[in-house]
Amino acid sequence: MPYNIEEKLVIAVASSAIFDLTESDRVFRDQGEDEYRVYQRKNEKEILGPGVAFPLIKRILNINTDETQPVEVVLLSRNDPDTGLRVFNSIEHYNLPISRAAFVTGNDPFQYMDAFNASLFLSGNIDDVNSAVGLGYPAGCIYPTEYVDDEYDLELRLAFDFDGIIADDSAETIYQESGKLEEFQNHESVKANVPLPAGPLLRFFQEISKLQKLEIERNKTCSDYKPKIRVAIATARNAPAHERVITTLRNLDIRVDEAFFLGGIDKSRVLSVFKPHIFFDDQIGHIEGIAKIVPSVHVPFGITNLKVK
Repeated sequence: MPYNIEEKLVIAVASSAIFDLTESDRVFRDQGEDEYRVYQRKNEKEILGPGVAFPLIKRILNINTDETQPVEVVLLSRNDPDTGLRVFNSIEHYNLPISRAAFVTGNDPFQYMDAFNASLFLSGNIDDVNSAVGLGYPAGCIYPTEYVDDEYDLELRLAFDFDGIIADDSAETIYQESGKLEEFQNHESVKANVPLPAGPLLRFFQEISKLQKLEIERNKTCSDYKPKIRVAIATARNAPAHERVITTLRNLDIRVDEAFFLGGIDKSRVLSVFKPHIFFDDQIGHIEGIAKIVPSVHVPFGITNLKVK
């Protein structure tokens, strides 16, 4: 009987997202593919250090139990199976229940996202991420971080920007094209009761919400069980533009635990308190500072990224 991957929340990860491949990448860039293959074989028993997405992946897989397993993580790698063996050895070392993978020997790994029903692709390769997003796939590039994970903290906390992540960039476009905050605020006040169209990570956001609801149901049947997932939105919107965020979430029947309507206040001020294990934003200018303190992902989507290019 086929394994029903359609019923899972699936995250596709490149090895560069889940492990620290700094030295491996240096060998590939400086010495070429042949020496890289020699290096990986020579060091295949050497365990790779955790990467930026490791705290997320470890905790989201811990949502699975013997009775229910709603989460799947799939490795999508540019390596071939030979050079990829070191990654699987590291997965085994950390007791991560990841057993499915695609090794594509230099080809585009994200092209297999639909085959694995993945709602998110994380990679440290910005070219792969840009190509994936250009083809309409939900993808993000991890950024280097100084964050140190607390292994005794079992809760999974996720934080999302709103425009360009959960919703599309149609509202953001009003501000970017006019350059006037007042015009954006007026537009959003008029549209306050109109839900915004979907952004690139809406499906992933919805899947996380389903997991959160399962956790709440577990708590109802077992009062000693503490739900493991907390979700926050951190947006540059403030009143009166906040109302359209709430309208959109209500339309999706999604609850969030915390919402920060910051009106230009640096997001790192609240995220340093919330301490997410992953934060998603579509603007590099936001990510670069925040990534120093929490694991962060840039989703290159919409008008703000067209301006950067």
